[in-house]
Amino acid sequence: MKRLLEDLLDLEHFSVSRKNKMAFVAGPRQCGKTTLAQALQKKRGTAELYRNWDDLSFRAELAKNPYGFIDAYRTIRKRKPLAVLDEIHKFPRWKTYLKGLWDTRGEGTDILVTGSGRMDIYQKGGDSLLGRYHQYRLHPLSVSEIVGKRFDPETHSPESILQSFAKNPAPNSQTREAFDGLLLFGGFPEPFIDQSPRKHRLWVRERRERLTREDLRDLTRIQMISSIEQMVELLILRVGSLLSLNNLREDLGVALDSTRLWMEQLERLYFCYRIRPYAGKLARSLRREPKLYLYDWSEVKDEGARFENLIASALLRWSHFTEDWGQTPLGLHFIRDKEKREVDFLLTLDKKPALLIEAKVADLNPSPQLRYFSEKLGNIPRMVVVARLNEPGISNGTLIVPAASFLAAIP
Repeated sequence: MKRLLEDLLDLEHFSVSRKNKMAFVAGPRQCGKTTLAQALQKKRGTAELYRNWDDLSFRAELAKNPYGFIDAYRTIRKRKPLAVLDEIHKFPRWKTYLKGLWDTRGEGTDILVTGSGRMDIYQKGGDSLLGRYHQYRLHPLSVSEIVGKRFDPETHSPESILQSFAKNPAPNSQTREAFDGLLLFGGFPEPFIDQSPRKHRLWVRERRERLTREDLRDLTRIQMISSIEQMVELLILRVGSLLSLNNLREDLGVALDSTRLWMEQLERLYFCYRIRPYAGKLARSLRREPKLYLYDWSEVKDEGARFENLIASALLRWSHFTEDWGQTPLGLHFIRDKEKREVDFLLTLDKKPALLIEAKVADLNPSPQLRYFSEKLGNIPRMVVVARLNEPGISNGTLIVPAASFLAAIP
């Protein structure tokens, strides 16, 4: 299936009408970055310009003639090539290498750099790449991608999408099937396509082992792997809940600084993420402790928490889309006050409250907290997104929307 980012990179970022820059694509391990990059190269007919740092022959080639593979191609081809450098951030001098490549050969070569971590963390020193690249984030699969819906950053603004929710249709069979598959198997392409419980269990175990025993060890020099593996297990149980690092530290029996460091590294390697509470001018609201979610929600056993995680990840992907493509930025928060009134999600548009969302598996009744916080925030729209629902409706001024329809309407 075609990823949304594929068309956007091909038709917009690498368009002849745009000022040229390198494209950096970051995202979780195994979410489809390499497949995306190779699909773009196949269109150009430049598959021989794919290089991966994990390939030892490329390391030897780089040591002898760093840019030779591009120079050799450009001497025999007239068409502007697309070079892909995969996981190059593992190279200790990767920023200097890319700066030299871009400054000397960028005029005649499109360059796509991919990585399974946030590429701005692996090298504190070195030359700056500021002004030479634009970074994009590739998330796990979405319902809209699976059903083939395309989005244009010029015409599909967050303002227009927010206004369209009241007209969301009932989900068709294709949209419903895509949602059911995502809820059960997660959004990573391999387990989603296979849809085999046995293969899914193997994939989850292998991915977690690679994350803790390869990525964390190799890129951060953290040695206490068994403690981090225990921390991962504890984090999965805390999905959708307030996350206290001090409580986590006590359960692990380690120092708070270690817990904080490990948490930051797991986030940077796209295992998990935190959503911060919205305070604004709300009285007695929580302002510090965030809620925790995973990029692979299929690891969450409880169906309610797993569904809430799926919705959180969809909203995070949409907010990143608005940032990466220069739209009016969406912010993602939750609301909770000292009286323990809570709403799962609040979307802000250009830092102003825009939409309150509750995620429910089957309950169609809006909670009193939705109306309460809506009034406190200036009577903003409110919505309940329901997993087991086929027909949209309205209840006391609150939109009741099938999850499949909602997820198909956003990037």
